Amino acid sequence: MTRFSLLIILLTLTITHTTAQNVYDSFAQCFSDTKIPESEITTTLYSPNSPLFPTLLQSYIRNRRFNLSSTPKPTTIITPTSDLQVAAAVSCAKRLNVLLKIRSGGHDYEGLSYVSATPFVVLDMFNFRSVEIDAAADSAWVGAGAYLGELYFRISEQSRVRAFPGGVCPTVAAGGHISGAGYGTMMRKHGLSVDHMVDAKIAVADGRILDRSSMGEDLFWAIRGGGGASFGVIISYKIKLVPVPVTVTVFRLEKYEADNATDVFGQYQNFADTTEDDLFVRALLQPVTRSKKRSVRATFIGLYLGRADELLPITDSDFPKLGLKKSDCREMSWIESVLFWGNFDNKTSPSVLLNRTPDSVNFLKRKSDYVKKAISISDLETIFNKIVEIGKVGLVFNPYGGRMAEIPESSTPFPHRAGNKFKIQYSVNWDEEGEAADKDYVEQIREMYGFMAPYVSENPREAYLNYRDLDIGTTDNGENSYDDGKVYGVKYFKGNFDRLVKVKTAVDPDNFFRNEQSIPVLPFRGGRKGGK
Repeated sequence: MTRFSLLIILLTLTITHTTAQNVYDSFAQCFSDTKIPESEITTTLYSPNSPLFPTLLQSYIRNRRFNLSSTPKPTTIITPTSDLQVAAAVSCAKRLNVLLKIRSGGHDYEGLSYVSATPFVVLDMFNFRSVEIDAAADSAWVGAGAYLGELYFRISEQSRVRAFPGGVCPTVAAGGHISGAGYGTMMRKHGLSVDHMVDAKIAVADGRILDRSSMGEDLFWAIRGGGGASFGVIISYKIKLVPVPVTVTVFRLEKYEADNATDVFGQYQNFADTTEDDLFVRALLQPVTRSKKRSVRATFIGLYLGRADELLPITDSDFPKLGLKKSDCREMSWIESVLFWGNFDNKTSPSVLLNRTPDSVNFLKRKSDYVKKAISISDLETIFNKIVEIGKVGLVFNPYGGRMAEIPESSTPFPHRAGNKFKIQYSVNWDEEGEAADKDYVEQIREMYGFMAPYVSENPREAYLNYRDLDIGTTDNGENSYDDGKVYGVKYFKGNFDRLVKVKTAVDPDNFFRNEQSIPVLPFRGGRKGGK
């Protein structure tokens, strides 16, 4: 590197830090103007010059692809502890015309809550982690920054026969999970997380903090699956709990080519979405090496809301190729099943769910699809061969049917209800650093996704918002934001997209809350440029 090049880099870093310090100073002054005490300002606002800044930023990054030295960093991190501080953060960001990124847990697969090509600040909601259980009313208020594991543990402290139908990853935060719809192992019995959301607190663009009664039913509808970050800052949710039996049953079985894995999976397709609502069986298709030969392993993981003696007649009758035996089944409490699905050792105490530090953080990429009809055995064989050929990409099949088929598409922004057999998550993780590895693995998952086109939904090819995927379309929030937004919006929301746009236009006409895949405002004559 020449002295001139080094000088340019040092000059650029100096300018960047100077700009960041200016933003921090402006926020500090604005917070002071809104009557936030100085003692709170110094423990709420952090500039890149703060020694705590790197830890605060990296603590909630769950995808190493967005934790590189070249990744754009926020000019300020805001860590509110009160509703008033949240309102001040929103009002000040709007007054200063600064892009606000909202982070609750950091599991968003494309890093949209803490990365942007445009200068930005991060509003991190990790301090809002309270869980207040009302056992008598079978309800709870949950902070946006509370992890699902924390929620599940607090429920289990109050009752062995109450639960919440949320995701299996305990370190996902409630804020993004619920506002993006949220699903888990009880979706066939109880539907989505968002189907049990009955109230919320949200800070909107003018700094007001609203609940369901003051925000109105249109906005309440929109944040029940439309993604809260397009409309405001979700502070907390009120959710209804659901009943579960004292004893549930789980199992995990692996099938390989020698076990006729293709035939087993073929039968699974006609069973998983039509069986009893109390049974959820996820299937994973993964490339593996056995005896120095590449093949596909099909793993079937199940939760039955009842005892093994009640489960076995169902699988024996309708899914005999699985070959499930009593010895394959484990009976336990619902909270213990949470640990099972979270891949914890079977002697682990439920209190581990209070741990907010993940065991590891990988480089990763995810994509999604919806399957409308069973895939033929011959096509399954072709898919299995493609999985082996590509090498690292796994497919996770989550069955629908049951309660999911009973709720109308328009009841929430999440439209993927009746007519779907499965949702597929395409998954690839890696540990190798560098652009070459990133390019290789991302191309692999894109190739698998492209190969699957004949077997999944079309017009639109549907996608799940919480499996955020920038490949399906983005917006720069400029003059064409509505047309840009419709490309990905129809895939995520189908016929609910235009209603979301109308709500967005009514509550945030200046498009203050925006990201690369946010809900756009309606186009206006006269050239308003959607918040830029």
